[in-house]
Amino acid sequence: MAPSAMSLPTLFLSHGSPAFALTPGRAGALLGEVGRSLPRPRAVLIVSPHWITHEPVAASAAAPQTVHDFGGFPQALYALRYPAPGAPGLVDEVATLLSHKGLAISSDPARGLDHGAWVPLMHVYPAADVPVLQVSQPDTPSPAALLEFGRALAPLRETGVLVIGSGSLTHNLREFFGGIDAPAYAEAFADWMWAQIIAGDLDALLDYRRRAPEAVRAHPSDEHLLPLFFAIGAAGEQWADAVRLEAGISDGVLSMDGFLFGAGSAPLPAAATRS
Repeated sequence: MAPSAMSLPTLFLSHGSPAFALTPGRAGALLGEVGRSLPRPRAVLIVSPHWITHEPVAASAAAPQTVHDFGGFPQALYALRYPAPGAPGLVDEVATLLSHKGLAISSDPARGLDHGAWVPLMHVYPAADVPVLQVSQPDTPSPAALLEFGRALAPLRETGVLVIGSGSLTHNLREFFGGIDAPAYAEAFADWMWAQIIAGDLDALLDYRRRAPEAVRAHPSDEHLLPLFFAIGAAGEQWADAVRLEAGISDGVLSMDGFLFGAGSAPLPAAATRS
């Protein structure tokens, strides 16, 4: 693993609904600024809750397919492709790092990129010219487990790999499909999360379901918030040197905010808010 000239931050992003691919809004603009502002990575490693397995698996295809793992959306979405090259050579590096923590990873050369990966990456790197390795999200409800999974891969950011956790800062699908318009609670939850990040209070973040306002309403299940803890862990000790990508509320209840962790002196979007 060759060292890079600059340690890259890690990124948590809210990928919203699949329609985010067609209607980028403020969130898409901010992700585009991230892609243009950061040093170009040699690869992206991304985790999404739309691929969960008991043990870690890497999508090791040299040219991963664009997976349309959704239904009931405009036909234009199904015609979209994100033809980024894969990064099968990165799998051995990931395996070595995980082995230091007593973990193993297998490969699936038939697996493509799910919409939690390719939809937001269309905005970060629209030219689809950065190699992408998607790794499955471990099947656990534990934020601490995802934190440790990220920590195991933290050295990658020193080697030019942009590590991304793709999820959603709020994710109540019953309200989303029900057309509920309740931005106040989603904003309150997002603001609480940012306040803990500013304070560097990792214990509070890990205990968000008890401490955050309307946490269970914001996340009836944990899987879409767990990539946040993966991104925090992958940033290492510098995680609280953070940047908020404040993108507002989509579809009445989905916070589209994202965060950069371990930002350091990296060039960043002008609209970002530093901790």
